[in-house]
Amino acid sequence: MKKQHWVILSLVSVALLLSGCTEFNEPISKDSTGFWNEFIVWPLVSAIKFFADLLGTYAWGIIAVTIIIRLAILPLMIKQTKSSKKMQEIQPKLKELQKKYASKDAQTQQQYQKEMMKLMSESGVNPIAGCLPALIQMPILIGFYHAISRMNATSTFDLGNFFIFPLADPAPALAIIAGLTQLIVLRTGPAMDNPQMKMMMYIMPFMIIAFGMALPAALPLYWVIGNIISVVQNLLIYKPWNKDKTQPAQNGGAKK
Repeated sequence: MKKQHWVILSLVSVALLLSGCTEFNEPISKDSTGFWNEFIVWPLVSAIKFFADLLGTYAWGIIAVTIIIRLAILPLMIKQTKSSKKMQEIQPKLKELQKKYASKDAQTQQQYQKEMMKLMSESGVNPIAGCLPALIQMPILIGFYHAISRMNATSTFDLGNFFIFPLADPAPALAIIAGLTQLIVLRTGPAMDNPQMKMMMYIMPFMIIAFGMALPAALPLYWVIGNIISVVQNLLIYKPWNKDKTQPAQNGGAKK
């Protein structure tokens, strides 16, 4: 995708997200108007209420909707994980290309970009695959925040508790659990093998904890359930235990 397309997509996404920000503490109902309300917030509210009525509590309703959403985007998440794994496998070849085209002049860098894209294409690496899940989850996450906040502002909804945690109020302990499960996601995924992504491993859990402590407990609950699914996915696809077994052999081979 060309750079200008990404810029347009980003601007549209920001405009879409900001369009609902002014109503985050307003009551929500099926009569609420606007794209954000009709196609994101109210469908989430309706789904949560449906499963809450079916399973008995809003906590289980949120868990059920979270699982359904994550299963719906699972093909993209699997594609992202596989793409990240393949990216790690071609790192030595990418480093060779960087050395080969070390000159900073425009013609050399243009040739480097061409060769890099060719290598990625031949190796089945799709750089866009890593962005799609994040782009899709962002409006869902903010939609969840709006749904919970506006359900809390509507007298017909009583969110109740998840064990000892009131879903409508911040729950620091649940936020910490969300941060810890995010750390496990990163530890079992490809970030550990990438020096640039490794920094993310230390930043993201703290960001989730910080946000989670200020937001209703329903949001950390969404993160915890989503992270558990991601951990299972990483274990099945990335198989970090195989990496631990092969690492000594690779190091031994390097010494020879």
